[in-house]
Amino acid sequence: MIKVVYIEHSGFLVELEDAYFLFDYYRGELPELDQGKKLFIFASHAHQDHYQRKIFEFEEKMPHTCYILSKDIKRDALKHGGQEEKIRFVKPEEELDVNGCRIQTLRSTDEGVAFLIRYQGVSLYHAGDLNAWYWEEEGDDYVNMMRRNYEREIQKIDGETIDVAFVPVDPRLEGQYAEGLDFFMRHTWTKCVFPMHFWNDYGIFERLKKETNTVEYRDRIMEIRKPGQDFEIREGRK
Repeated sequence: MIKVVYIEHSGFLVELEDAYFLFDYYRGELPELDQGKKLFIFASHAHQDHYQRKIFEFEEKMPHTCYILSKDIKRDALKHGGQEEKIRFVKPEEELDVNGCRIQTLRSTDEGVAFLIRYQGVSLYHAGDLNAWYWEEEGDDYVNMMRRNYEREIQKIDGETIDVAFVPVDPRLEGQYAEGLDFFMRHTWTKCVFPMHFWNDYGIFERLKKETNTVEYRDRIMEIRKPGQDFEIREGRK
């Protein structure tokens, strides 16, 4: 069984039999954690809605904590509580093993990295800010470049089977808010996807239900209604 807790924004906690995976935590309440389990803490980049220094406080209660942080966080982390021996700073296009956790990074279309994680037969994906960002005021050349860059990164994991994925659906992108999600779902076999980075606009889930292009994978979109909501997902779910 995979347990997922929505914290806030792009922050999620995933619980497996002997390990937790905390992604892009910057605020919100965490449930009680089992101190005997490993805790892997990921931060995709240094933006304040994806990384806060308070993550270094967790190891006081969780002795088996390690950090996998984007390299752009390094200076701040080491200055404000991070212990270098417990941190792996990563850049795009890396593959590494940390305490039995196999990690592949992709290059974000904004800052930092996205993570593809494999641990004891379970595959997790957290996009960070890797997305098909659409800012109309930047012009067509920018928009087309962003789309190409995004598609190039996702094609690196084309056809991957992923148990749980966390992918942005930012309402600020207006009509293009789900473009990145759609491309991702059509190029991976993702069993459960959690939309994120929606700035507390929970109406985004009703919009997704009505989009014609989500018909093929609509039943795999997990609907979030509030911070702290938890989900139990059976491994091998189709």
